[in-house]
Amino acid sequence: MSTELPPVAPEVLAEAVENLTARLRKKLDAATESCAAGATRAADGSVTVSFGEDALVTLRPGPAGAVTEAGQATCSCLLAPRCLHRAAALGAAPLADAAPAQPPAEQSGPQPPAEPGPAALTDPAPALTDPAPALTDPAPALTDPAPALTEAQLAAAAALWHAAAEALAAGVTAGGAVVQAELLRAAHTARLAGLPRAEAAALRVVRGLRAARERRATQRLGALTGAFRELLHTAGLLASGASDPVLTGTARRAYAPGGSLQVHGLCREPVLSATGYGGVVTHLLAPDGSRYSVSDVRPGGLARARGAGSASVALGGATLDHAGLARGGLRIVGATVSAEGRLGAGRGVRATPLRGTPWTEQPAAPLFARPAAEAVAELLADPEAAESALLGCDVTVVGAAGEHLLVREARPDAPLLRLLPAHPHPELPHTANLRRIAVYPGLRVRVLGRPDLDRAATLRPLAVGPVPGAPYTLRLPEEWLGRADLGYDRLQGIHFPPQAEAPGAALAAEGPDPLADSPLWRVRRLLETGVAGGRRAVAEAARGTEPVASYGPLRRAGLTAAAELSAALAAEADRRPRNAFGRLTDPSPDGYAWAWLAAATHLAAAERSLVAASWAAIPNGAMPTAR
Repeated sequence: MSTELPPVAPEVLAEAVENLTARLRKKLDAATESCAAGATRAADGSVTVSFGEDALVTLRPGPAGAVTEAGQATCSCLLAPRCLHRAAALGAAPLADAAPAQPPAEQSGPQPPAEPGPAALTDPAPALTDPAPALTDPAPALTDPAPALTEAQLAAAAALWHAAAEALAAGVTAGGAVVQAELLRAAHTARLAGLPRAEAAALRVVRGLRAARERRATQRLGALTGAFRELLHTAGLLASGASDPVLTGTARRAYAPGGSLQVHGLCREPVLSATGYGGVVTHLLAPDGSRYSVSDVRPGGLARARGAGSASVALGGATLDHAGLARGGLRIVGATVSAEGRLGAGRGVRATPLRGTPWTEQPAAPLFARPAAEAVAELLADPEAAESALLGCDVTVVGAAGEHLLVREARPDAPLLRLLPAHPHPELPHTANLRRIAVYPGLRVRVLGRPDLDRAATLRPLAVGPVPGAPYTLRLPEEWLGRADLGYDRLQGIHFPPQAEAPGAALAAEGPDPLADSPLWRVRRLLETGVAGGRRAVAEAARGTEPVASYGPLRRAGLTAAAELSAALAAEADRRPRNAFGRLTDPSPDGYAWAWLAAATHLAAAERSLVAASWAAIPNGAMPTAR
């Protein structure tokens, strides 16, 4: 779709589609696809979309740059505002992020919506048999139980479950503007009822459906499958009455007083979202090990992401830019902190720059002291913490293998780790830096990155540095303070030792991948078939001989539950009882949605166990099995 169209609030689009007649709804998808090419921007900031000679739609975004009210979208035709032109123009525009919660009174400056972390779409949901996810500390749960859900919250969750089930049954092929609008209306109702996690999950599904239908190069069917799993899990548990702060969620960017803080820079990373936002996030660490961050994310896309790395830090009058903060520190008085550890900038905040500390000193040194397998095991047990967690380890470069940079952790019997770019955009230096490192087999490197918990033993590095005491390691400038931010700093030949000094290194070869070697891919393909083609595609696949052939390898690998859940899903997809007149006697998609969710939840848990095994030490080169 055209990038000239301003973002539109979900509730505005949902209302416009709801006001259409049944006849016009059938024409909406075709009208949406053809209208974006005729968009033009006026001098006053408004955007007009022409539908021939008889209709002109005008979108007038508000101060935040988004269409947030119905009156900001008008059409010149006689049927307006209940016309096809207006709904099509709104549907062609990108979805605006939900309005964030207001920070404290002293908070100042524009506050862009927070982007979900890399794991937001792929974290596995807790088991459906549990009434709610386990709390970290059971003691408060006994003395201060979570309040019961209100009637409005239960009704909103039930409506969202139904809309999600209908969207899943339709799939990408039939999940057009009308199906998406139903999800958006249910998401808005969930927001009004105080269910921000459910609302965010629904918006991710709608964006995923749009990207899949538009065949965008960056869209992955697996990501949309994970988004459906998260949405159905959250809405299903909430509709059943499960009350837990983890399920209801908290409003984003809700700041609270943090008192006095001392933080030291770890690294910075560029942020580039699909909704047109760009900027930088600088990761910080307190002496007690607490994680914080300072973000500067605003509309502007790639140019904003590239330039923000050297932009000034808007925090308490500190005379630092993000490059300096990533290698320096701050002493903050009157700090405001969000639940995710994001530091707020306001009139009451005062910050003083501190001397930077290398990774070899406190507080960063403990990040690299523990085995990576232990850190990953903790993250797998706490998916909420995994979204923003960073992992440090010392590795030896093995070489490039396909799209990966293969390294081995500097511990006995450690497995091969795969390094992938933290952001694949070719204009960002992540990929180029990893390619340059790959030509130095045997190089010792200290890596700080984010583990990819959807892949076997995979780390997405944000920054690298030399290994203390290693002769064949990086040689970075003194002013870099012993680390290079892979999203901003570009490694050159002068930053590497002469290759003549390289120790003998084994040839690069892909290590065992328990996820790829496991027959669980058969379950994943069945689930993704349902997401792409809907219930009908799963039913058609179940009528052939392929399902029977698929269940055998699963059972032989000891994955009996996966085989049974897959068979149950296929049977439910094909169960369409009809009466004597050929009408469906049970048109509800609930049974199919529950069967799909059960298989998806089991698959996520099984894959997580294989991911944990891939990080663990492998004695004598043995390979972890799928059992």
